Formats: sequence, structure tokens, C-alpha cells
Amino acid sequence: MDQNIFFYQTPIGRIFIAEQNNEITNVYFKKPANIKNFLFFESKTLKYAGNRLNLYLSGKIKKFNLRFNPNVSAYAKLVLNELTKIPYGKTISYSELAQKISKPSHSRAVAMINSRNPIPIFIPCHRVIRKNGNIGGYSGGVKIKKYLLDLEKCKIK
Repeated sequence: MDQNIFFYQTPIGRIFIAEQNNEITNVYFKKPANIKNFLFFESKTLKYAGNRLNLYLSGKIKKFNLRFNPNVSAYAKLVLNELTKIPYGKTISYSELAQKISKPSHSRAVAMINSRNPIPIFIPCHRVIRKNGNIGGYSGGVKIKKYLLDLEKCKIK
């Protein structure tokens, strides 16, 4: 079955969301290079996800009730699943995340998986920061990560 993709205008710019079989597979901060591999179609799942994204970015909701299916390894799915458990407005370090998956020596591997999260925002990798308090990098750019963290700390109205 084909993957559908559609884009949405948001307070942080144009966001592309992809889905297959009613499960979100990818989120892109810019038009993906492989866009020809997708069917440009706003399915019910994408319309709902786009609506939820804009509600979240406007501070009206704190959780997403969507199904995800990132195309990653089982180990990466373990890490990504743990990310979904970080409460809204909270941050943890990469080493804390590694401890939560019972792999305390894997903080670098966890950081790498976090940086390659194919479904950012919905799977909140922006909630993971460096141990020293620095927010670190983000696939959408540091400016967007700071926006998301400030939004969740109620600094953005």
C-alpha cells in the first residue's frame, strides 16, 4: 500500500506528515527529497494528525492520540516508545533516557536514535536535553526545539 503525505501550515512553518495504513510514519520539517515515493493525498489520518499538531502548537492540547509506525529497528522502537512517556513540559537527559530503557551505558546510542527520530514532535524527542542543561540539537533546528520547549513551559501564548 502507498504512503500518503500532506503538508500543514503551522506556527513553526510548513510540516509534512506521512502515513501508511492509518499510522504516522514520518514527519518532515521541509519537503522530503523522496517526495515522489509518496502519494500526495490528505487521508483522514493525516487530516486528524495535522489538526492535532496545530492544536498542540497553539497550546490547546498536550497529548496526541495517534498510532505511529516508524520504520526503525526494534532497539530504536524501544527508545522511541520511551520518549512518548516523557510528560508534557518535562525534560530528561540522554543518560536518563538510557537508564529508563535499562541500558545505562547506552547514552550515546540513545542520543543517536533520538537525533534520527522519524516522527519528531509527535514522538517528543525535543524533551531530551544534555545533562548540563544545554538543549542540544534538533532535526528541525535549535530554534524549533526551543520553541517547543518554551511552549510546553507556557512561555508562548
